[in-house]
Amino acid sequence: MSDARPDLERLRSLIDECSNWNRWGPDDQVGTLNHVTADSVAGAAALVRDGVSISMALDLGPAGPQQGGFRVNPMNLMRETGADHVAGLQRLPPDWGPTGGLGVGDDVVILPHQAATQWDGLGHVFWEGRMWNGKPAARVGAHGATYAGIEQWRHQFVMRGVLVDVAAHHGVAALEPGYPIGVDDLEATLEAQGCDVGTGDALIVRTGMLEERRDNWGDYAGGPAPGLSVDTLPWIHERQLAAVASDTWGLEVRPSELGAAFPFHVVAIPHMGLALGEIWDVAAVARHCHQSGRFEFLLVAPVLPVVGATGSAVNPLAVF
Repeated sequence: MSDARPDLERLRSLIDECSNWNRWGPDDQVGTLNHVTADSVAGAAALVRDGVSISMALDLGPAGPQQGGFRVNPMNLMRETGADHVAGLQRLPPDWGPTGGLGVGDDVVILPHQAATQWDGLGHVFWEGRMWNGKPAARVGAHGATYAGIEQWRHQFVMRGVLVDVAAHHGVAALEPGYPIGVDDLEATLEAQGCDVGTGDALIVRTGMLEERRDNWGDYAGGPAPGLSVDTLPWIHERQLAAVASDTWGLEVRPSELGAAFPFHVVAIPHMGLALGEIWDVAAVARHCHQSGRFEFLLVAPVLPVVGATGSAVNPLAVF
């Protein structure tokens, strides 16, 4: 982050221009996903022609990008194993009765909701004591969010997805860390791809950074990165996008703009109610898009409905 004095005037101007507070009523808990309608879902489903589905999720495991400070990578812990079974050490419930040759594998996962491919929920970011729709930030407490928890999105995230491959448009494998993706970048890439985005769509931005850092993450989690500029926020708001996702740790450009920490998030989540996806592995989808010449698809990316959570791991599927 810059040592310069924060440009709070510009930040407040963006908040005023892009705010959706009370747009869908004073108690709305889903934000821009209100832009997704039955008709838009049906239209997205009509994009399925080939019967091909491609995941955009990283594996949930210890080799992920987190450095172990602010967040750790997912850990899968075994409670019952095949080794226990063959050694006669299986601890099966006594009321199961005679099990004969039966054995089971059973495990539990320790999963920070935002450790890998994920959605940011509407309780993830606060600004001046308020969260989405003007509610007090204290609605997110020690037992989770009592307003706009991730479970409120359980019926959402079936929509039209559009990949915008900014790295490919610039002719590079990956954009340089610190490169701010602006409106001109998005519009020029979309035009070159022969597509556009509109109401109820999910915009998925490829910078190439995840592919460049895969298995050698370095400072991928939290360090300098290409990403969306705050200047794209009015564009996103005007087009009534439902969601925006990218292949970087934080989606927005880093170091942060305006001399303030995460200004894009400050406008997008608590004020716009915009669903943000981060750490999406879009490489295989990008290859398919370029080979087929089709950059739009049915996106199916539901959250885990963990009550009160402020984010969710996700396995987003692009269906062609």
